[in-house]
Amino acid sequence: MRVPTADLMAPFAAMALRSVAREFPYHLVHLVSGDADVRPPRELYPAFHGAFDWHSSVHGHWCLARLARCLPDAPFATDARRVLAASLTREKLAGELDYLAAKGREGFERPYGLAWLLQLAAELREWQDAEAGEWAAALAPLESLVAERLRTWLPRLPWPDRSGQHGQTAFALSLALDWARLADDTALAGSIERRARTFYRDDVMAPIAYEPSGHDFLSPALAEADLMRRVLPRGEFELWFARLLPDLHGGAAKRWLTPVASPDPADGKLAHLDGLNLSRAWMLEGVAASLPASEPRRSVLAAAARHHRDVGVASVTGEHYAGAHWLGSFVVYLETARGLEHPSPA
Repeated sequence: MRVPTADLMAPFAAMALRSVAREFPYHLVHLVSGDADVRPPRELYPAFHGAFDWHSSVHGHWCLARLARCLPDAPFATDARRVLAASLTREKLAGELDYLAAKGREGFERPYGLAWLLQLAAELREWQDAEAGEWAAALAPLESLVAERLRTWLPRLPWPDRSGQHGQTAFALSLALDWARLADDTALAGSIERRARTFYRDDVMAPIAYEPSGHDFLSPALAEADLMRRVLPRGEFELWFARLLPDLHGGAAKRWLTPVASPDPADGKLAHLDGLNLSRAWMLEGVAASLPASEPRRSVLAAAARHHRDVGVASVTGEHYAGAHWLGSFVVYLETARGLEHPSPA
């Protein structure tokens, strides 16, 4: 765990605290099977009904747990724990379980939101704290259902989603794999490892000239590499990555390794580009750390990671709710090096 200063994290903690407490506006993606299903978010999702949508609420809660665990003496830690205690009750999480378990909702928030739910569970599992242990126990039934949903879905997925938004396969599998290894869920971990090899092992010359697409907050090429560094032994990963991105010095690569700018942070979709800088930063950092120190491209990737970090963090001002409801979580994931806690296999 990399522990940033409380002063640096305070604005992002404040964003998360405000967001998870804010019920409206809300973007509801909800299957309606009858009149009884037409209800406000707080009734549909008793624990995760703030922060504009379900997945943002989930990773907003993860953000608060991460910050309270990393910085237990920070001024915001008490408020973070208060919010977690209010949301992560057995009663409210039983309501979440009832919602997800209902017929017709098998694909709800799959894979992005489900992967973040597992990250929240992982954070609580690792937190050596009595109250966090109670929250983890309350979350366990929902955690089990989510893991089962991914175990059932993944073998049936014929091809990966290579987009740069929520449906992307690689990013979600990275989060889920980190949880599966921590939770000793060998069935899910093995399935992810096998499917990752099937999906990506033979990829060469990633089309980085096509990145980013208009609303990306994830890089298809980097997310794939960030997953494969978790799956492949270091030597095998080095060779694989050389085939995936053989040229990091050409014009296309230089443009691709340069941070982007959102033309309108108040636009919900265009605000995604601010998140792209942050996710690129942690993926570049993870990939660089998985290459040998003697590999010349490691320094290129590390420098690009720092540049993306600086630009990405500076862009998260909280001025517009379009970004403020979720970007703080991405800053915290980056600044606390969450992904680096799960290194490449030996």
